[in-house]
Amino acid sequence: MSPRNIFLLFASPAKGWSNLVQSKPSIHRLYMLHVMPFALIPPLMGYLAASKYSGEFFPAMSSSKLILIAVIFFIVELIVVPAMAVIVRQLGEVAEVHPSYHDAFVLAAVAPTPLWLAPVFLLVPSVLLNLAVISMAMMAAAGFIYYGIPAVFGLKEEGHAMLMFGAVLIAGVVAWGFLMVSTLVVWGSVQNLQFGVLMS
Repeated sequence: MSPRNIFLLFASPAKGWSNLVQSKPSIHRLYMLHVMPFALIPPLMGYLAASKYSGEFFPAMSSSKLILIAVIFFIVELIVVPAMAVIVRQLGEVAEVHPSYHDAFVLAAVAPTPLWLAPVFLLVPSVLLNLAVISMAMMAAAGFIYYGIPAVFGLKEEGHAMLMFGAVLIAGVVAWGFLMVSTLVVWGSVQNLQFGVLMS
């Protein structure tokens, strides 16, 4: 997906989604050129912020352990996107929609974009700023889903679109919560690991 279309998704969501659907991106292309680079932002920013503010805003931890956490988080993100596509496809039954896996994947791959961009602000040592940014990112992601559902699934009936929006939004919140809990679990587990010289 081009940078111009990403900008359009934020500035004019309906037009951005329309352009994206018309371009008919393949699953492979979207995964390699959109999901993977954007999913890399949170673990990379988390690693840089934890390294820079170690002991101040983040628990002190060795560089190798931080890298391990970042890699695990990145892998989990890459797994969650296609899993969400399966869930979105199943949720279509709620609104009497029968989307293809390709359409479900397009929505699952693009909707989290604001949440992937938000961690850039982790480099600013302000809890309030980061809370504000993540709140705005969550609202933007909800907007992506709201405008994306009728465009990607071709829904004309507003009632069906709203049912689908609610179902996908709830699934998205659960997925985001799963990522946060997974991060905390991995962080705590890795922090207690002892690999001798390698992890010291």
